[in-house]
Amino acid sequence: MIAPLQPGSDDPRLILREEELDGGLELILLAEASLWAAVDAALESEGLGRSHWRATFLLRRRPGIGVQDLSRLTSLSKQAASRTLADLEKAGLVERLSGDLDGRRRPASLTPEGMAFEQRTAERLRALLARAYRTGGLDGVAGARRILAALAGPRQGVGAARRTVS
Repeated sequence: MIAPLQPGSDDPRLILREEELDGGLELILLAEASLWAAVDAALESEGLGRSHWRATFLLRRRPGIGVQDLSRLTSLSKQAASRTLADLEKAGLVERLSGDLDGRRRPASLTPEGMAFEQRTAERLRALLARAYRTGGLDGVAGARRILAALAGPRQGVGAARRTVS
């Protein structure tokens, strides 16, 4: 079976068969497992979980997001996103303030301790990603980013603007 081309496809000659798509899915699952193994190793000593690191990473990149945006970005339920932010606040890694217009909306930001926690964990992932990007070469990096952005879809626009400089 051939996957239909999307309108506006860059290369109309690109034909993807089920086996090629399944191979891509398998690689995505294996890559995800590798990345999470690195996160888990870093989190083991912190007493926190994956959702906590994802939240701190997104808060570093998108300061001021709240429960609703975190839920949309991560596919956590609103209750799980709220619990994650509450855990981080209790641990002193996140500050939450009342919203300007709506007191129920409480934008979150990282404390200096939260920033340090996120950085310690992300270092491992950056090393893995840098090694993978070097393997792919300059053209591979741009191609991989385009593919990942297409997979991320509209989630990229959720919440505050992304920070491009750390």
